[in-house]
Amino acid sequence: MTEMPKQFDKQQDGAEIELLSFLVGEQDYSVDIMSVREIRGGATATSLPHSPQYICGVINLRGTVLPIMDLAKRLGMAADTEEDRNVIIVVAVGDRTVGLLVDAVSDILAIPEEDIQPPPEIRADGEQSFISSLTIVDGRMIRILDLKAVLPPPGEESS
Repeated sequence: MTEMPKQFDKQQDGAEIELLSFLVGEQDYSVDIMSVREIRGGATATSLPHSPQYICGVINLRGTVLPIMDLAKRLGMAADTEEDRNVIIVVAVGDRTVGLLVDAVSDILAIPEEDIQPPPEIRADGEQSFISSLTIVDGRMIRILDLKAVLPPPGEESS
């Protein structure tokens, strides 16, 4: 009798994913580095009336109006004052580009795909989870954001 090879969901060819890690509050988060367009020092955003609470406003990014999202507020965290956060990570998902206001950029990480785990199903509400997966680096639990879920629906930035 021949034994069939076991199939795993994870690749076994040593593939890695590169992440940009950053701090929001005291917590470690990351995004796929391929979605990052640039990292900027904080800029004063021009507020827009009737925008969601987590949208700080917009900035001029080389002639393009870029909405700035306070990531702490979007994640439902108690946010410090915006002046304490002074790094904007410009990310693009599809044809949408948004600036994420964070506390600090930490590192660029190369994580083997087998070290990435799905988050547990423990949401207290029916809202979509903003975390796509988790990994542990140097004893720190790092949350990998699902940018498609984090970005507001089209048109909501200024509605």
